Amino acid sequence: MTPPNQAVDSGGTLPICEDRTMWRRVLGSVVSRTTYRRWTYLILGGALLVPYALFGAVLLPSVVPQAASPPAAFVIGGTAALVVLVATSFLPAVRVLEGTAVRELLADPVPDATFGGTTSWAVRARSSVLFVGHVLVGGVVSLASLLLPSVLALSLTAPFTGKFPLGGEGGISVPRGWPGAWLPAVSLLATLSLFGIVNGAGALLTRAAKSLLSLPVAERIAQLKRRADRLAQRNRLARELHDSVGHALSVVSLQAGAARRMLRTDPAGAQQALLAVEDRARAALADLDSVLGLLREDEAASRSPSAGLEELPALVSATRLAGVAVDCEVDGDLAAVAPVVSRESYRILQECLTNVLRHAGKVPVSVRVRAGESELELIVRNPMGAGSVTRSGGGSGLRGIAERVELLGGHSRAGRDGDDWEVVVRLPGGGRGTGA
Repeated sequence: MTPPNQAVDSGGTLPICEDRTMWRRVLGSVVSRTTYRRWTYLILGGALLVPYALFGAVLLPSVVPQAASPPAAFVIGGTAALVVLVATSFLPAVRVLEGTAVRELLADPVPDATFGGTTSWAVRARSSVLFVGHVLVGGVVSLASLLLPSVLALSLTAPFTGKFPLGGEGGISVPRGWPGAWLPAVSLLATLSLFGIVNGAGALLTRAAKSLLSLPVAERIAQLKRRADRLAQRNRLARELHDSVGHALSVVSLQAGAARRMLRTDPAGAQQALLAVEDRARAALADLDSVLGLLREDEAASRSPSAGLEELPALVSATRLAGVAVDCEVDGDLAAVAPVVSRESYRILQECLTNVLRHAGKVPVSVRVRAGESELELIVRNPMGAGSVTRSGGGSGLRGIAERVELLGGHSRAGRDGDDWEVVVRLPGGGRGTGA
């Protein structure tokens, strides 16, 4: 049985898959969008070559008479144009232009690279090599792009007229009819080969761009570190917003509902609830302003201290105003806790109380804080409300607590303990100098 990629003639089996592959490549280059993007990139290089060519062929001979004679004009003019080309390739604007062309027309082979001014001469030299190569190769391809289609167009009439209108006065004589058909056939093949040349040159320059413009290992590691730092900062700000504003909104929601119900029957109670709403809304605005200041890199806002364990009485008082009975017990000197641990511990307790309001309702809560010499322990315990839902994986609040604890090198546990829900957090207490 003959394989499908082989043909049979009288002499036996003759493989033709290689011929088909060659034609597929040629025709594929003709219809490929990548070919025309690379062609545009190369034509751009040819256009950039024009000023340098004019400098070497026109301007220089007018200033240096020795460069006017044909042999010297080619050597001296070409050398001078190349020197100017290399010199200008170090300009920051040229680096931006080349980087933009690579990014837009060569499928962005170096997405992590940055273009523009740089203090590294190694980076400038690599960019210079790519630009010079782009301009020179682009000049050759641009010249071929002008000549080959023109030759093809002129050759089409040669079998009919017997003249090919190139090569001197009167042109070149060719046989009429089919004997002269070889000329347009060769011109057509040469024009089709131009597509393959463009694809090959574009692929070569793409690999060169990837090699020359890619970031050094040290700079890439530094860039990844900066990204990781920004991501960590964003996560921290997200936790701050979730814990502070989320707690305030939970209190405001409960107190607003209570005020609405008591407005006619208990005006004094409604007034107290509205005062709690006002207080929590004001605190939420202050927290929001602080976080937005960090996002805007507002130095004044970033220097403003965040709430710590010393503000725990105010947090407990606000929760009690929401109608929740809180039994708070503190053992140890909270002022001696390291600032970073104090801030994160306050947010953890705030999130625990918010979760009680959201998921258990107005049930009694016990808060235990023990500040030892080497460890800070936080325990929040409350009965499970009638509408409570036990979540094995935890919500975003519990994930935020776990992230804070992990960053500080501590341990946490949250889950059901009998009929109660309990959160236990243990953090390294540290000293005053361990945080910022």
